[in-house]
Amino acid sequence: MQEEKNKHFIKNIEIKNFKCFEDFKAEGFGRVNLIGGKNNVGKTAFMEAVYVNSHAETLQTFLHALIKIKSLRDMLDLFDDKIKGKEDTLLKNILEFSNHLYTSSNINQTLYEIEEQNGIREYIFKFKDEDIRVNINAFSATQEYEKNIRFIDNLGLNKSDLKNAFIAVQIRDKEDIVYKYINEFDNDVLNFKIIGGDIPQCKTVTGEYRDLNQFGDGLKHFISIICSLYECSDGYLFIDEIDNGVHYTKLDLLWKIILTISKEQNVQVFSTTHSKECIESYVKIAKELEDKDISYSIISKLKSGKLHHSLYDYDLLENSVIEQEHEVRGW
Repeated sequence: MQEEKNKHFIKNIEIKNFKCFEDFKAEGFGRVNLIGGKNNVGKTAFMEAVYVNSHAETLQTFLHALIKIKSLRDMLDLFDDKIKGKEDTLLKNILEFSNHLYTSSNINQTLYEIEEQNGIREYIFKFKDEDIRVNINAFSATQEYEKNIRFIDNLGLNKSDLKNAFIAVQIRDKEDIVYKYINEFDNDVLNFKIIGGDIPQCKTVTGEYRDLNQFGDGLKHFISIICSLYECSDGYLFIDEIDNGVHYTKLDLLWKIILTISKEQNVQVFSTTHSKECIESYVKIAKELEDKDISYSIISKLKSGKLHHSLYDYDLLENSVIEQEHEVRGW
């Protein structure tokens, strides 16, 4: 029964010709997965590749994933008036940047390449058993959003995405749980609401509602993660720099929330960190909850320049604390 429940979980993946990954394989992933490694080794790029693979159901969902990771990296908001309507141009720039991309997991297989014959240039896409060829001059960035797959960057969700995530909380009648966790994170905050249509605000102990941005990145990141766990029920949540703005004294609370809600909502989580305290807290809380469906991965660069993946499952983590191959961020 449990295997049927988490049949959508990505257990292994192969990545070729995606950013810093020329030919990379990783396996052994559980429900909640933490990714470590030195700066600029490719932790975020790895999550982006897994994110793209999780979207590889149709051409439309695949294109959405490409645009999303591009917008996050370049700090673009595709719904801004200055950018809206230019998705076709943006996507062509993304596709032209690399003439080949391949990801294969136990869930999806994706191949993208550019082919030119007799002066005719075409985009070629392959998803599972479906082959699609599109003339470059007739290409359109029609895209489709997968509602239970979310990528959170180190600044948390934007207003539109946070609104959608909080709607998922409301649909599941989980507001009181969210408020409880928020108050444990910051005793001066009582609850969180979307006011006036799209303005995220928090109510303080004085009864005053204040814009979420006034409370700093940590609270926004924290709320983004909690709401997204509910939104991504039976799906995937990707969290870059999971501990950004979160004081080390709150890491146990954060991991308790992630491990508990991800199990309840059947969400597979991938996240990155630079922090030794974050890794130690992750292992500690997993042990306390006896949650064995976890993994800690280290991405490292070999002398040859090739990227290598090492994975510690629950049994290995239970008897060791990881102290290598990552740069610890100070406090």
